Amino acid sequence: MPSTLWLKPRNVSPNDVDEPLWDQKTFMGRLHHFFWVTDWRTVPTSNSRLFEAKQFIEDYKSGKISENYDQAKIRYEKKLKESAFHPDSGELQNNIGRMSFQVPGGMVITGGMLQYYRSTGAVILWQWINQSFNALVNYTNRNAASPITTTQMTIAYASATSAAVLIAVGLKGRLARTVSSPVLQRFVPWCAVAAANLVNIPFTRQRELVDGVMMSTEDGEEIAKSRFAAAKGISQVVAARITMASPGMLLLPFIMERLEKRPWFMRYPRGHIVFQTLVVGAFLTVMTPIGCAIFPQKCSVSMETLKFVEKDVYQSIKKNHPDKSISHLYFNKGL
Repeated sequence: MPSTLWLKPRNVSPNDVDEPLWDQKTFMGRLHHFFWVTDWRTVPTSNSRLFEAKQFIEDYKSGKISENYDQAKIRYEKKLKESAFHPDSGELQNNIGRMSFQVPGGMVITGGMLQYYRSTGAVILWQWINQSFNALVNYTNRNAASPITTTQMTIAYASATSAAVLIAVGLKGRLARTVSSPVLQRFVPWCAVAAANLVNIPFTRQRELVDGVMMSTEDGEEIAKSRFAAAKGISQVVAARITMASPGMLLLPFIMERLEKRPWFMRYPRGHIVFQTLVVGAFLTVMTPIGCAIFPQKCSVSMETLKFVEKDVYQSIKKNHPDKSISHLYFNKGL
């Protein structure tokens, strides 16, 4: 494979063990990182093994493990740790909400939505399952510095689920009355998923929009909170999530429409959902890291931008840090 496509991971030293193995300022570097950290093969790993990996990295960082230790082993322990522990809080994430679970979880749910789109009851059921899954993923991968209450979480969940169901059922009914082409009716799940993401993610992370997210200098010194930074990060996450889901949900309707004209395919109707689920899984295996890699995880806001969009934050920074020359501030946008 050409060197421009395959980038070798760097060696890990105790001083930079928490840093990514590839350059995060480039798309290809981020793509390598997220293929590595969202690997669905880490999902069955037990909690005890994950804590063991976390302890290994902490021991390596503190010098308890030799710097000459096997690099492949160090990278694998780092992979397990980063696939399961929140980058802000360091807490073990629930299994279903991890980005590494996007492929197995997403393929089953998306396969169900694409297969059972004819019945109104099935549409409601699968949209509810999908938004329950999304709400858990959004909560798990939020910026942990901005807590959300149970009430706020419930409102976010109910709003997104209602939006998805209403859009899916409404579109289904309208298309059934006005459009004769059955292939167009297969796009109802994608429309509902895209619209629900516009509701679910901002509602789940509403505290960030109200209170702002903490911005830091490149070396990690916390400077100020910004609502604009929160809005920027959340909008990028929405775009990334829709990007992840779109190829499978937009291409499969055409594939299924062609295959369902083949007698050999129609002889095995129970295999249709299996086929769609596996194809969605193949798409998600590629699109999950691509979606995560579109925007840098360490998102930035320039001081010039703050000067125009959040003048009070800009003036506060200038007042409280007169001796600092700051051009950009950084924050974790979440996933």
